[in-house]
Amino acid sequence: MSDLAALRAIMRLFFAGRRRALLSGIVLAALAFASGIALLGLAGWFITATAIAGASAASALAFDLFAPSAGIRFFALSRTATRYAERVVTHDATLAVLAALRERLFRGWAAAGAAGRLASRPTALLFRLTLDIDALDSLYLRVIVPAGAALIVTLGAAFVLALVDIRLGLGFALLVLTGGFAIPLWTARAARRLARRRAHALEVLRSRAVDLVAGQTELLMAGRLGTQRERLMQAEARLAQADDALNRIETRAGAALAILGWLVLALGVLAVAALSEAGSVEPAIAALVLLVVLTALDPFGLLRRGAVELERALIAARRLAPRLAEAVPGIAVNPPPAGLAVRLEGAEVRPEGAARPALSGLDLTVAAGERIGLVGASGAGKSTLIAALAGEVAATGGALEALPAAQLTQRTELFQDSLADNLRIAAPHADDAQLLAALAAAGLGEFLARLPEGLATRLGEGGLGLSGGQARRLALARLLLSDAPLWLLDEPTEGLDAVTADEVMGRLWARAAGRTVILATHLEREAAGVDRLAVLRDGRLERVVARGEPDFAGLLASLRAR
Repeated sequence: MSDLAALRAIMRLFFAGRRRALLSGIVLAALAFASGIALLGLAGWFITATAIAGASAASALAFDLFAPSAGIRFFALSRTATRYAERVVTHDATLAVLAALRERLFRGWAAAGAAGRLASRPTALLFRLTLDIDALDSLYLRVIVPAGAALIVTLGAAFVLALVDIRLGLGFALLVLTGGFAIPLWTARAARRLARRRAHALEVLRSRAVDLVAGQTELLMAGRLGTQRERLMQAEARLAQADDALNRIETRAGAALAILGWLVLALGVLAVAALSEAGSVEPAIAALVLLVVLTALDPFGLLRRGAVELERALIAARRLAPRLAEAVPGIAVNPPPAGLAVRLEGAEVRPEGAARPALSGLDLTVAAGERIGLVGASGAGKSTLIAALAGEVAATGGALEALPAAQLTQRTELFQDSLADNLRIAAPHADDAQLLAALAAAGLGEFLARLPEGLATRLGEGGLGLSGGQARRLALARLLLSDAPLWLLDEPTEGLDAVTADEVMGRLWARAAGRTVILATHLEREAAGVDRLAVLRDGRLERVVARGEPDFAGLLASLRAR
């Protein structure tokens, strides 16, 4: 996607939700600058006019002091009020828009297909949600608002000057608009390569910092902790070099704007002098004109930093626009015929980028309420089949139909949040009584009773504060809250001690009454409660053995005991 297309897509999203507030921010910024210019111009006129009026007693008595004084006070107060209002409105609107974009992006990445692709590059999501979304605030706060305010104020000042002399207004508008926007555009072009270097250095720095913090134990054991620190410092040094270079460009842009301001002022002095000599302008008005010209480039000064950061914002826009522009469709799993929970007919599943299908030619029907165990060597395709039935991986051939499912994966995913909110992921509207019942059914009732804050107890990152068995039972409680008719279990007790594992399985089977259960397992204790065992080998269904058939007991005994 080109820069312009990405920028248009992002701006459409920006203005779609908070258009009125965002436009109000631009107007308030223009009013703040206009009030400052009007304050200085009126004050200059007032001082000059007062000095002239004081030359004689008659003119001094006739001179009106009160109206200009009131105008000066008005513009002084309005400049402060509009500046404060502009900051409140623009920042509130920007933060709200960015929060909405962050949520939209997260929901897009949370879709089944996108989540699967992202698994190989987990840091990409972190950088998109943080660095890239945060970079977009520069587009509005440091580019659009200053540019819009500068355009409005310059045209307003040109109109005021045109009332004095049309040539003066037109020349002022042409010179200020051309130079005022040309310098930021040159700055943005000069900063483009360095901004890309800085963006890359920042991502490398954050990535290495995450690796250092998250993997410090492994790095220490491998004797690589010092090396990782050195790599982190090298990334920080490259970032500092890029920052220094960008700051120099911004400084040069400020100097160029200052030179342009002096040029505009010098030309203004010459123009006013010519008009005064011709008798077309009074001295007090001449002072007003010069002070207006003096402050003409103030709004353009805010564009310096925006021009330097524009490339970083464009990089973020190019990355995010395709993901944000349209909703990411989920993977649809069609329901099976009545009376069945799962129907597979020649089903094939080929993960994205895989050289060959992970599953092929699967034919299997599972009746509602039946319990099926998936067994086979590691890599046979058990977890892939579970993921396909859950809608996390799309079937690429044949028919794959299943009822709505709740999944208990091998990995227990817990979050740095309260116990209650970790459970409500499965049932957002569950009340406290339902949560307590699920925890009791999962064997965590006594544990919860010992917690002073109960359901409000906060967990650390990844469920820190719970033992492995407690974390697994919390995941089971989350499953028990689901009203899905199909439960998909992928090695639910792997890594648990025998006593805890037996307790988890006992409680799970007790609560599974009336539901269909499909269980991927290597363990005898997990498969002991199923009605049929389906053997997978190299992505194909080798055979299905029902309880009571001669091979069932032998197949069950061939599984690991613990």
